[in-house]
Amino acid sequence: MTLPAPLFRLLWHSLLYISFGMAMVLLLRQPARRAFGAGPAFTLWLLPALLASLPWLPATPAIWSPLRAVSVWSDATMFVVSATPRVFALHWPLRLWLGGSCLCLLRLALHYQRLLRQSQRLPDSMRQALAEQLGAGELQRLRLHADGPAVLWAPRSRVLLPADFLTRFDAREQQLVLQHEFTHLRRGDALWSVLAELAAALLWFHPLAWLALPRLRLDQELACDERVLRHSPQDEASYAHTLLHSIGMQAMPMFIPWLTQPQLKERLHMIQRPRPGTLRRRSGFIALALAMASTACITQAASSYGQQAPATDQGMNTVTQRSPIYPADAIKRKQQGTVVLLVLISPDGKPLKAKVEPATKAAPDLIQAATDSVMTWRFDPATRNGKPTEAYARVPITFSLDPTPPVAAPPPPPPPNSSNF
Repeated sequence: MTLPAPLFRLLWHSLLYISFGMAMVLLLRQPARRAFGAGPAFTLWLLPALLASLPWLPATPAIWSPLRAVSVWSDATMFVVSATPRVFALHWPLRLWLGGSCLCLLRLALHYQRLLRQSQRLPDSMRQALAEQLGAGELQRLRLHADGPAVLWAPRSRVLLPADFLTRFDAREQQLVLQHEFTHLRRGDALWSVLAELAAALLWFHPLAWLALPRLRLDQELACDERVLRHSPQDEASYAHTLLHSIGMQAMPMFIPWLTQPQLKERLHMIQRPRPGTLRRRSGFIALALAMASTACITQAASSYGQQAPATDQGMNTVTQRSPIYPADAIKRKQQGTVVLLVLISPDGKPLKAKVEPATKAAPDLIQAATDSVMTWRFDPATRNGKPTEAYARVPITFSLDPTPPVAAPPPPPPPNSSNF
């Protein structure tokens, strides 16, 4: 099994970046929580996804590449040069990754279907008892499931309650549990939980992914607890008692449970600690957003460093190339010379603009013939971070009336300034 070289580089860089992002979040999540609160700290989990997307973003046209000289004689005929894209043979590692990912995704799909099948509509008696606490729209989202209280993602996410919900919790505890679960829904946590599960399935081979997933769930619960208590600070004692009163459950894929045993200690500590005020919390959101944006910019700049020098291994090459036709008038006047064109190539390999290099000393007919021909060429575009990007190509075309091979073109000058175009 093979992959095109650009796609291989994109995937490889995304893996490196997401690994760096997960390591940064694991190091910063607790200091950020202590400084700004659980809500801002949870947003740090956007960093791995942000960094993983960098290689796929459009790049600026800063790369340039020299192409081999094209020679045109007075009796030159048209010809076509084809280039075969480079590929990487991955064989068993790629098959192993795809096989493992498919198995993990299949497990998620089967588990999700089982959860949907096992969830049932609430009995009428239970619906009537909860009708006083919830509106009609919220009642429609309630389902009966043995592993509740929990939130289950769906196109219209659901709140799962156990059959003994009314007897296990008193009236105030019921309100707090329902407030917690519907806060999850308003925050969109069910969808984020599914996306995290899908990412873990694709990164099944990555130790950091399995280390990060339970911590993401914990930070999600802490952020939800913090929001509930921010609106009901008088309920701290009742909230802690409800957590202690609950029976611990195991975390399940596609699922946000009310409580799992490893979360209990952290959640009780968060309730006891003073929570940051509104100004500090909002400052935390801004500070962490700026920090993540700066990290992304620095990472992108670092990955682009060293790619500005001219190099044919950037992928710049001609795929379809027609030799220019030697102008009849130039042959009569015995005009010859080398035309050096600076051509801007689009990510899809089409020439966008062509300008004559200032040092070129050639007749206008030769310049026009070279320009007209080059604008019909197609190129294997340059790449940055494995993604096709705009780039400048230096194309020397030599017109010669002498059938002997021309002397090699001089080395290329420094990269042209884009303002020349």
